[in-house]
Parts: sequence; C-alpha cells; structure tokens
Amino acid sequence: MSIQLQLTWLFVLAIPIACIAWTVTHEEVFREPREFCVRCSKDGKSIFMRKFFYLFTCEYCFSHYITILFVALTDFKLLIDDWRGYIIGGFALVWVANLYMSLFARVRIDIKRERTEVSVLEKQERQQDFADNTSTEIKAETKPFAGEQNRNSGRRMKRRFHSQQSPSTDSKPWKK
Repeated sequence: MSIQLQLTWLFVLAIPIACIAWTVTHEEVFREPREFCVRCSKDGKSIFMRKFFYLFTCEYCFSHYITILFVALTDFKLLIDDWRGYIIGGFALVWVANLYMSLFARVRIDIKRERTEVSVLEKQERQQDFADNTSTEIKAETKPFAGEQNRNSGRRMKRRFHSQQSPSTDSKPWKK
C-alpha cells in the first residue's frame, strides 16, 4: 500500500474512532451508563475495577480501545508491513482521532458561547422592552381621570381658602 493511501486511511479511519469515543464519553445518549462508570471508577474496591470503569469516562483512554477494534477490523498498518505497522498505525489513529475530538470540542465551545451571548442579548432586549412598556403604563396609570382631577382640585381650593382666612375667636362664625 502506498504512503498516500496509508495517510488517507489514517485520516479517514480516525473519524469513526473519534465519533464513537466522543459519543460514549460525552453525549446525553450514554449519560446513565457513563454516570454508573464514574461512580464505579471512584468507589470501586480494587484498583483494577476503578481503572476499568475509568476507561469509559475518558475519551482519550476509550479511543485506544476503539482503535484496537478498528485496526483489527480493517487490518490497518502504517509505514511497515509487519506487526510494527499495527502499533505505529494504532498510535497514529489515536493521535488523529484525539485531534479531531479536540477540534470538535473547541467548535462546540464556540457555538455554546455564541448561543449564550445571543440569549443574554435577547434577555437584555426583553428586559429593556419590558422596562419601556411598564414606564409608559405607569405614566398612563398615574395620570388622573377627569373626575379625580376635579375632585382633587376642589380639595386644593378648599385648603387655600381656609388657609387664607384669618383665624377667628369664634369657632362657629355662622351662629352669631
């Protein structure tokens, strides 16, 4: 097999390895088994049990086992046509698959950041619109009705009238 074909196989074969490793270790579909593996990796009685279950929670570790499976299925060798080609090809596949997963994680972080920024901006716009609407409603509510305005103005006039009168000694001036 030519080196160009081997490199093509390397970059193409790393895609499903990365996909499987990422899906099992990060996506919601496998959340319950992953949580079980996390508990077992922390609370396991033996070191073998803890390390075994840890393999299903780490994309780097899990990609090694997926790579072994894919190398066995495809008989992929890199550079050398004997057993050493399997080892070189396996580690190269793990490296490229983890490169793909790192790029994918970076893209997801950027997308999540953009979504968060958009939702924050939308929330601020809604709050601003709400504040604008409530301030106009408050202004409309504080404007007295015509009847209330007349009633209040009548009270004001009575106060002014009484405050302008001179105090008399007689508390009931109409009874003279």
